[in-house]
Amino acid sequence: MNDAIVSNLHRLPRDVDLVVGVPRSGVLAATLVSLAANIPMTDLDSFLEGRVYTSGITKRRAALDRKVSDMRKVLVIDDSIAGGNAMRDARARIKGAGIEADYTFAAVFGLEPEHQETDLVFEVVPHPRMFQWNFMHHKFLAQCCVDIDGVLCLDPTEAENDDGPAYEKFLSEARPLHAVTRKIGWLVTSRLEKYRGLTEAWLAKHEIKYDKLIMLDLPSKAERQRLGAHGSFKADFYRKSDAILFIESEHAQALRIAKLSGKPVLCVETHMVSFPDALSLPALGQAARNLPARLRQINSQEGRKSAAKTIARALLGARGYETLKNRVKRPA
Repeated sequence: MNDAIVSNLHRLPRDVDLVVGVPRSGVLAATLVSLAANIPMTDLDSFLEGRVYTSGITKRRAALDRKVSDMRKVLVIDDSIAGGNAMRDARARIKGAGIEADYTFAAVFGLEPEHQETDLVFEVVPHPRMFQWNFMHHKFLAQCCVDIDGVLCLDPTEAENDDGPAYEKFLSEARPLHAVTRKIGWLVTSRLEKYRGLTEAWLAKHEIKYDKLIMLDLPSKAERQRLGAHGSFKADFYRKSDAILFIESEHAQALRIAKLSGKPVLCVETHMVSFPDALSLPALGQAARNLPARLRQINSQEGRKSAAKTIARALLGARGYETLKNRVKRPA
């Protein structure tokens, strides 16, 4: 988001007096604009109440300490726009408050280069999409496989990971990490099946909702280490499932899961998505299996055609795709 904002600052009107963030994620965008351009900011609710955030000592200048009534050019920004409901609501609330100013409405990311509700869209990011700040609150979680240790809770220490009493204590008292506000499709963990009861109790305690809990059915930690089954176990389930994304804690495991499954993996350690080799057999097979679901997610007919062409090129190769296209075009 910061890269998108900095590279688009030149598109904003000159001499913006105030940046207003649309709650909640728009406040993050407004903060980044405010810091980069050294102009005051506030959130929408505070703006409507006539309040502006105070500035830090290192950024202080006279223009940062004015009242809302002195702000003549106001930028109202959100992190993204899709249907436009949040921005329409922001416009209506500002109009209802009767605060006179020269307004610019913007979104950092949009589905299209232009949206009726905004004056500016910094960067086009089409569906399906997830953002770094909302991946654990996204409706797509219902279609995701999610690791537990290092994602939902902190990893056990070496002392805690003894496959005995210390580990059982850890399972009961593990400290939560990323909060979840949506139901998860599949929890896929290398925890051993014998710890299912303790794991389910912890998940219930922290009100984490999920459809299925997939655990490794081996007798001991030593056997799991001997087989090196962490990545292959997760990748095998992910490959056979209808999941569209795996959220994994460790970078090395993310790379291995992506390679073996032929599907993308988001690593919370690096906040990077690992993609498989597009021409590998797992990736090609998975692309073909995913095509019907992918087409259902795309709203426009043109978008569906584009997705189908992309998959066809990957499966057939450039020459095979052109041959097929020419045969389809040839009159009977």
